[in-house]
Amino acid sequence: MSGKDYVEKDYYKVLGVPKDASTAEIKKAYRKLAREFHPDANKGNPEAEERFKEISEANDVLSDTKRRKEYDEARALFANGGFRTGAGGNGGFGFDLGDLFNGGQQGGTFGGGGGGGGLGDVFGGIFNRGGGTRSAQPRRGADVESEVTLSFVEAVEGTTVPLRMTSQAACKACAGTGAKAGTTPRVCPTCVGTGHVQRGQGGFALSEPCRDCKGRGLIVDDPCEVCHGSGRATSARTMQVRIPAGVSNDQRIRLKGKGAQGERGGNPGDLYVTVHVQDHPVFGRKGDNLTVTVPVSFPEAALGGAIRVPTLGGPPVTLKMPPGTANGRTMRARGKGAVRKDGTRGDLLVTVEVAVPPETEGEALTALEQYRDATADQDPRAALFKAAEEA
Repeated sequence: MSGKDYVEKDYYKVLGVPKDASTAEIKKAYRKLAREFHPDANKGNPEAEERFKEISEANDVLSDTKRRKEYDEARALFANGGFRTGAGGNGGFGFDLGDLFNGGQQGGTFGGGGGGGGLGDVFGGIFNRGGGTRSAQPRRGADVESEVTLSFVEAVEGTTVPLRMTSQAACKACAGTGAKAGTTPRVCPTCVGTGHVQRGQGGFALSEPCRDCKGRGLIVDDPCEVCHGSGRATSARTMQVRIPAGVSNDQRIRLKGKGAQGERGGNPGDLYVTVHVQDHPVFGRKGDNLTVTVPVSFPEAALGGAIRVPTLGGPPVTLKMPPGTANGRTMRARGKGAVRKDGTRGDLLVTVEVAVPPETEGEALTALEQYRDATADQDPRAALFKAAEEA
């Protein structure tokens, strides 16, 4: 996409969000639209495919804080027809253009990512009174988002999953040229293949994307029937993705260089995978620790003893429960939890739950009645009433 298109397209309107939308609102809008217009859900529908491209393009810019800032500044800059000089007509600027159009800045670029030099790549030559030219710059590939659902055990231990990705890549039918098979693009006579032209603006020359070739430097007379002359097409591929051990529910993992392919030698984008973890029927999780609730009998809680506790994917462990263990008390089995980033493991937190039998009869009933009579003078609620009276 050319720099001119970058300025003129309203990405907020594409995603249906206001200009002051938060990152979370943008992400929510993108996911909703992406599901609706995804090529897999609209096979044979070119309009849905084109809409999906626009949605992905808008999300690539607005979800990146730096690129969104550049985009907003550029649109504001050209909202009134170009640059304005400072007060008094002395040709000075009311802001530092050197910062805004710094060709050597790092990070995301204006319309492409880390492969170029920000706004300077699009509007380079602003102070070039001699009317020099700038060649088309490499463009970083777009970032791609995907989701995967793992079982509880897979999330704790780590796993490799196949992931089907749909992203923009060079059109295979025309090898990225945009021209129909058997034909070749020709060099744009207006910009002589640079993709930029010089336009006078006051006392200096402004470099802008060539309108005839839309910044590509080439003109396609007989466009490819697949990509319609853009040189880009939707590509689907399946790749094996390693999910690290200890990943948590809704965690977002970044896989560098696994996104869409770049243009003109630009670096590929990144792949962001959101992980969803299914519940386990026995175990839960708190950070790096696993949790489990273990039922115990009243005699075990009152008299103490050793209890066997299951672990996730390993042999049971035996914990010593002290006499007088209260219901809800938590004990710790060290090293039996989830895997941490450094390879060590968290702990297994064991919560005791005193089990009350639904029915008691025979010798057990007699024994409980004797215990009740023997402890009749011990009221476990006495402290509760005393505290209520003193409050």
